[in-house]
Amino acid sequence: MFGIDLSQQPQMVQTAAGYLQQGWDLAAGWLLSPAAWSQFGLLVVAYLAAVLITRRLRPFAEQLLDPGESLNIFAAPRRFVMLFLPLLLPLLAYALTGIGEGIVRSIFDSGAVIAFGKRVFLFLAVRALVRDIINDPFLNLIGKFIFVPMAALYALGLLDVAQVQLSAMQVNIGNISFSVMALVRGIIAGSLLFWLGGWSNQQSSQFIHKQEEMRPSLRQLAAKCIEFTIFGIAFLLLMNIMGINLSALAVLGGAIGVGLGFGLQKIASNFISGVILLVEGQATVGDYVELDGGEAGTIVKMTARAAILETYDGRWIVVPNEDFITTRVVNYSDSGSANRYEAAFSVSYDTDINRVPAIINAAVSKHPEVLDDPFPPDCELTGFGDSGIDFVVEFWVNGIDDGRNKFRSDVLFLVWNALKDNDIEIPYPHRVVEIKGDLKGLTK
Repeated sequence: MFGIDLSQQPQMVQTAAGYLQQGWDLAAGWLLSPAAWSQFGLLVVAYLAAVLITRRLRPFAEQLLDPGESLNIFAAPRRFVMLFLPLLLPLLAYALTGIGEGIVRSIFDSGAVIAFGKRVFLFLAVRALVRDIINDPFLNLIGKFIFVPMAALYALGLLDVAQVQLSAMQVNIGNISFSVMALVRGIIAGSLLFWLGGWSNQQSSQFIHKQEEMRPSLRQLAAKCIEFTIFGIAFLLLMNIMGINLSALAVLGGAIGVGLGFGLQKIASNFISGVILLVEGQATVGDYVELDGGEAGTIVKMTARAAILETYDGRWIVVPNEDFITTRVVNYSDSGSANRYEAAFSVSYDTDINRVPAIINAAVSKHPEVLDDPFPPDCELTGFGDSGIDFVVEFWVNGIDDGRNKFRSDVLFLVWNALKDNDIEIPYPHRVVEIKGDLKGLTK
């Protein structure tokens, strides 16, 4: 076929030339064989029949599966099945070709041509799946560079040969040994397993966070446990698929244990503290907390190592979980409890102070956020100052007096207006100056 001496060429070139020679001989045999031509005719008939059936069946299937604007429980599965309608033609051709292959083999005891055509239809189905159906960028990338080439090798009858060659190539890393084929299987299986794990984790997290009867901390703990379980199972399955003996990882596990005992003890302590916080629920996302070290803010995120607090001015503070366990923590939002605040003011000594409590209590009660339970507003006399008589009004609200809620400012406005409306003077500082000695010299 080639007319050149291949004995002087590299082994790879000789192998490729051998496969090409086999392909040429096979094609020449098909061209001269009546059985091959009959099989080729059956391939054409099977494809035309698949086209005709698809044209009649697809409009009916679209009408049957399209849920329109419906939001019932069957709408999502029907939309999902509709995504696979582009596979209808190649799969029908594959099925009809399979029927024709059975007929041909029973008559001629040979079906190489029609079997090749059947594999080509399967390749077209895989190509349509990757091109028209898979929208996820990661899965689409895997499909383009792994699934489609594998389907092409299968269609050409070279997949088994490629598997043998890749299985013979070994990779050694220390005490761990595996073949290139095992690595390829690991890439394929790992991509699918961890993608499926991420999707399952997302679905389970959404379901758990919808369970309003559970405490937020328990919901977060359940989501984390499910996440660790899913990806742990995926890792074990991946090791099994790649054929790696898990006992070979014992040395790595021992090294990790030593690291946790020495250099990573703080990380382990923070991780365990985070689990305790999630179980007890004493501090969770959305709570406003203040620590002994002076850190104060709203918990916006809790990770395995630390909690993130957002301050009034929008800054984020990362606080290790251990600090919530080993130090005093004030939680202003625990279980949605109300908080008490005070607003101080003074009145003139000329005021009838017996009127002040009733006036102030009535004014502060008009604020929409001020609560009557557990206690209504309470104006109390606190002392006699240098310039006026000191009062304070105590009031309860749901929430924190922060950048969004200005409860104390609102109450002081109400106090000011109430005192002005009742002609009660708010004093300013008075000072008495005593001058000793003769003033006559000063006047000259």
